[in-house]
Amino acid sequence: MPQHSAIAVPIAVAIASALLFLHAPFTATQAEPVETSQRSPAGIAAAVDALLAPHFKPDGPGIAVIAMKDGKTVFRKAYGAADVEKKQPLAADAVLRLGSITKQFTAIGILMLADEGRLALTDDITRFLPDYPTHGRRVTVEHLLTHTSGIVSYTGKPGFRTVMGKDVSVAEGIAYFKDDAPEFAPGTRFDYNNSGYFLLGAIIEKVSGQPYARFLDERIFRPLGMAHTGYEGTASALRPVTGYSVRDGQVRPSEPLSMAWPYAAGALVSNVDDLARWQSALLEGRLVRPETLRRAFTAYTLADGKAAPYGYGWFVGKLHGTLLVYHGGNINGFATDGVWLPEERVYVAILGNAEAGGSGVRVENLTRRVAMSIAGKPLPVASNAKLDPATLDGYAGTYPIDAKTSLTVRREGGGLTMARTGRPPWPLLHYGTDGFLLGDTLATVRFQRDAGGKVTSLTVSGERETRVHERSPEAALP
Repeated sequence: MPQHSAIAVPIAVAIASALLFLHAPFTATQAEPVETSQRSPAGIAAAVDALLAPHFKPDGPGIAVIAMKDGKTVFRKAYGAADVEKKQPLAADAVLRLGSITKQFTAIGILMLADEGRLALTDDITRFLPDYPTHGRRVTVEHLLTHTSGIVSYTGKPGFRTVMGKDVSVAEGIAYFKDDAPEFAPGTRFDYNNSGYFLLGAIIEKVSGQPYARFLDERIFRPLGMAHTGYEGTASALRPVTGYSVRDGQVRPSEPLSMAWPYAAGALVSNVDDLARWQSALLEGRLVRPETLRRAFTAYTLADGKAAPYGYGWFVGKLHGTLLVYHGGNINGFATDGVWLPEERVYVAILGNAEAGGSGVRVENLTRRVAMSIAGKPLPVASNAKLDPATLDGYAGTYPIDAKTSLTVRREGGGLTMARTGRPPWPLLHYGTDGFLLGDTLATVRFQRDAGGKVTSLTVSGERETRVHERSPEAALP
């Protein structure tokens, strides 16, 4: 879950905000697929280990990983250290902070109450929080679930870092953001929002008559046998391993954070085994009705008819044509991610004890590479091939998005960069004929040519949509 060093938005959201032109199914030539069905369990494990092991050192922060195919565990392992100073290895069953993966548990708690008829997603939130100032707008429970309420996200407020170490009550937490002016009309825009899920926790408490932590424990964690999952600090078994911040190569314990702040938006801890139990229970219909879960895994429709990238507690998108249901978390000391491929029935969860980027690789890149590998759809990787200057110059040029905005491809030294108007450039990393990765993301850029071999357009592919941009007829840029 901090935008300002505490509970931050998931990395997928940060990338989307920074780049805007990403998010789409893949259309370029990929590496040769390896058919998972033709590989032995040992072969699958070896392939996954080869993807993960190079990124982690025994004396640095690490990750715990679980991967499932058709409901069966096909990989489970940990890398790195639980305590860097003591050189204590991270165990596969270690407890770590979930960060914003917490939101799917909060969402399911709300949906369970809805299935029981105790609330409706169309209810105005003032039914449960009568003193909440909605500024004359109708804000529904569904708006909170889908990050479309327009309410200001408290972790994005300039002063949040100065208060994040102090304990607060639920009412005090709400008071921190409730009087801020709305950012947009409910339902008209998606804007990732921790305040919405803070309010959902308060609604669960109002409807159930129980504290948020007790409700989840009694209704979800205990019935499912999730003995290592809960609100951080409520039991000795729910204390996570040490979390780290890595800056300029220096590994340091993370900044203090009162877990009263992340609350229903990010205060849970768990391990990968419990997350596997959770995923199986959802799919088996043990918590909510199948139709309810289908809605949770379906992108919300905005007022203008366009699809948001979020359902109820999960992001929804496509990667290289493959449907993804996923969520990550970034909280003090920890980065996490879980991804579900519904059509391939592959689930992967990775919990890391270093903040985003601390290991030098994005956690969500790893979950997707592992999941797609198990699905027999390995993602492209950057090659070591060096393209000659003439070939690089052939890609350079301007590719308009609209009348005011363009993508500009330039040759920079021995490589290429691409920048959107008014934004810094990102490197393009070659992986195959006319195909490039966009920096350290999984987004790809593929150039198209005419019959004479001249580059005429490019296609940007990420996790939401494919966008083709025709090349401007002006001369190529140096």
